[in-house]
Amino acid sequence: MDRTQFLDDIAKLLGSRGFTQDPELVDPWLTDWRGRYTGRAFGLASPASTAEVAALVSLCARHGVPIVPQGGNSGMSGGATPDESGEQIILSLRRMNEIRSFDVDALQITCDAGVVLQTLHEAVDKAGLRFPLTLGGKGSATIGGLISTNAGGTQVLRHGTMRAQVLGIEAVMADGTVIDTLTPLKKDNRGFDLKQLLIGSEGTLGIVTGATLGLLPAIGERFVVWVGLASIYDARTLLVACEREAGNTLEGFEVIPRHSLDAVLTHLPDARHPLDGDHAWYALIEFADTVRSGGTLQETVHTLLESAMERGLFEDATIAANEKQADDFWLLRDSIAPAERAIGPAMQHDISVPVAKMADFVETASSKVERRFEGTRAVAFGHLGDGNVHFHVLAPQGAKRGEWEAEQGKAVSRFVHDLVTDWNGSISAEHGIGQVKRDELGRLGDPAALAVMRSVKAALDPQGILNPGKLVPLAQDAAKH
Repeated sequence: MDRTQFLDDIAKLLGSRGFTQDPELVDPWLTDWRGRYTGRAFGLASPASTAEVAALVSLCARHGVPIVPQGGNSGMSGGATPDESGEQIILSLRRMNEIRSFDVDALQITCDAGVVLQTLHEAVDKAGLRFPLTLGGKGSATIGGLISTNAGGTQVLRHGTMRAQVLGIEAVMADGTVIDTLTPLKKDNRGFDLKQLLIGSEGTLGIVTGATLGLLPAIGERFVVWVGLASIYDARTLLVACEREAGNTLEGFEVIPRHSLDAVLTHLPDARHPLDGDHAWYALIEFADTVRSGGTLQETVHTLLESAMERGLFEDATIAANEKQADDFWLLRDSIAPAERAIGPAMQHDISVPVAKMADFVETASSKVERRFEGTRAVAFGHLGDGNVHFHVLAPQGAKRGEWEAEQGKAVSRFVHDLVTDWNGSISAEHGIGQVKRDELGRLGDPAALAVMRSVKAALDPQGILNPGKLVPLAQDAAKH
């Protein structure tokens, strides 16, 4: 590119507030959330409107400048980090943080891509509504980033991933064209569903600038239960019982091994163990209804737990006495990842297998990993209800952070991904592919599906300027494996 001309053009377009090369302003956004990738950038662009994004993308297309879209920079797969060339610009959507319209009666809200998830939660809560997707990083994750990675979270069991929450999308394509499907229609058979194509595409096909999202009435009552179990097999059987007895009031079902709880209790000095004794596994279960049922939901929960206890499905349980205690239970769950990071290096895997096979997979895969890689510890926790666990492999004691991941850690991940593939699962359940799993997708993905992905990418982004090096494996990369 002609750097001088590009700088002149982008300065005229965005001004000093909309584009900077100041290292103090750019450097904080060059490293991914996990600290695995650090790149260089030609500059940081921060447009304030969809029109500015469209003009910027058109400008970059003319000059051949690659674009790395970025929301809250809280992704887990390095999908929003530039490479080391210094030729790419970061396109931050954080200035685009307005709620455009809010239809309480229709249970719909339209907002900019840069709106932070927690801000959205607070806005709809004031109207007695809720957005049924939450996760530990809600204070930084943006709506655009959540859409681009098809984020999951702890309520997928009942409400589905981000894909299920999006009613309409506004996006800028690689040539600067704006696609507007923000108006939601219950039925629309006018060809391809372009919004679904863009959801989960990690900014490689288009840049999401706005979205219309579906809402639900606020929770009228909820019961949060912490359960101690002898095995993950018992957790699976208890999940089936909950699904049968509680129906769609079952909001979430998370499993936590003893090792993870111990790590959290050490990491959070004010945290308390929910039960009197220790157990091999724990389940965090939430039941919720939008209306107050006059005791019906409470009776359902108590009857279910009494029946499960009689069947020997769990060893101990406690129901949160109030909202504060319920939130404390969830804080224990949400603190597992930072608590593990404090222990030492680890390889994190966001995987899924068929729900009915998850208990078997966890036991089998954990044993195989620990036998294959001496001194490691396999820890699985998370969304048992939707067949997705975070399968972490902790490094042996004394391993040096950075060195172990770069050396043995890669072999560990390859081994885990092979196991997942053998079980007909996915190497990415909710965190996306980014750059950390791109080569693995090329190695393990279905060749026909990968060919279609490459064809779509080439058709919609013929210059390859949208988030290059992310998500879509190159044909030669797959051939190497």
